[in-house]
Amino acid sequence: VWIFGYGSLVWRPGFEFTSRKVGFIRGYSRRFWQGDTFHRGSEKMPGRVVTLLEDCGACTWGVAYEVRGEQIAASLEYLNMREAVLGGYDTKLVKFHPQEKDAEEPFLALVYIATPQNPSYLGPASEEDIAAQIIVSSGCAGHNIEYLLRLADFMRYFCPQAEDKHLFSIEEALISILPCLYYTEDSLEET
Repeated sequence: VWIFGYGSLVWRPGFEFTSRKVGFIRGYSRRFWQGDTFHRGSEKMPGRVVTLLEDCGACTWGVAYEVRGEQIAASLEYLNMREAVLGGYDTKLVKFHPQEKDAEEPFLALVYIATPQNPSYLGPASEEDIAAQIIVSSGCAGHNIEYLLRLADFMRYFCPQAEDKHLFSIEEALISILPCLYYTEDSLEET
């Protein structure tokens, strides 16, 4: 079984796997439209994490993990809790295209996708509003800023040829807001 990750799974799968491949799926755009009240946020301040939006002309880059034998049941049980129960994601089968030039043909992979019917679904917002929400959110897996920056780093280092305007626009908005947080009246008086 192959499992496709496009959010935190790209750097922290949390389950044992046999192999991994960087690549993409077609027909979906990655969007920070899913709320998170557990991993990267709280009930009072939900974080923003990614989901996929059907988009026929787009592709989303990520990592496919191959799980075999006893790894299958353990990984699916873990992901069911992490993504489906806590995150509110549904599962679909998608065609995964490996990045390697001489790789085998595309193959099917399982992916978790949050839909607008999900109670934690937040939907669209401006890049600035999403960045502002990410800055103030933190959950049991860490700060929401870490989630955004690790995903941007993954795209930059493993998929440099790929475009993800939504992701990088939010990163730019976050970086433009962050310096303001460090220059409070107290810090100005000390200098």
